[in-house]
Amino acid sequence: MVPFPASTPSIVSPPAATPAVVDAVIGWLWTVALLLFPGLVAAGLCAPFLAAERLRALFRALPPTGRVLPSYLVASVGLSVPYIAGVVLTVARAAEAGPAWSSGFLLTALIGAVLVGLVAPAVAVIGLPRLGVDWDPTGYGYSTWLLLVGAGLWYALVAAVPLVALAVGMALPGGY
Repeated sequence: MVPFPASTPSIVSPPAATPAVVDAVIGWLWTVALLLFPGLVAAGLCAPFLAAERLRALFRALPPTGRVLPSYLVASVGLSVPYIAGVVLTVARAAEAGPAWSSGFLLTALIGAVLVGLVAPAVAVIGLPRLGVDWDPTGYGYSTWLLLVGAGLWYALVAAVPLVALAVGMALPGGY
């Protein structure tokens, strides 16, 4: 093997910008993971509701049509958006951690519960059939409403528990 002359740069040394690029990529991956995590955890904790054929029929009718799991995961992550947005807005707008964050987290839990527990079922039962997505084999009766509102409120409870715990911690003397 012939050694390289001293003036030739090493082939294995990375370019100077590589650590910055790697740090940026890792930062974006963490951001994506933090945005997906609440929805995926809620999806796991709300999975027992998929035992109901009507709920599976709903997710089967949503894009990608005919596949329950991808639609369910997208819907679960989508339903976590109000909670994530509320936390981000609270942290960005509150002057300092403490009681301001506490009230922001509680307000986020309340608004998220209304959106997920009441608005989302109404969209599924009233909005989707008007858009041509006929998904309920039983005819959108009161039992469908009860199932969807129950699943929505369970999702809201699952999402509210960490927010309420953070709100209580922030309201305590010394806050965090």
